[in-house]
Amino acid sequence: MEGESADSATKVDPGWLALHAEREAVERALALAQARQKFSSDPDAAAAARREEADLLVNLDRVLTLIRAAEYRRRPGARRW
Repeated sequence: MEGESADSATKVDPGWLALHAEREAVERALALAQARQKFSSDPDAAAAARREEADLLVNLDRVLTLIRAAEYRRRPGARRW
C-alpha cells in the first residue's frame, strides 16, 4: 500500500505541468514589468509597466489558486466537491 500512494503522488500530470509552466511565465513577465518600472526614464512607459504589473498580479493569483486546488486533489483521500 505504501508504494501505491507514493506512485500516485509522483505521477506526472500534463495539466499540473501546464499550470506550473504558466506560473513560471507569469512570474517572469512580472519581474520584467517591475524592472521596467524601476529603470525606465520614460514616465509613460513606467506607468504602463505599473498597469501591466497589476494585471499580472491578478493572473498570478488565479494561477496559484488553481495550483493549490490541484495540489489538494492530488492528495490521497482528497474530498471531491
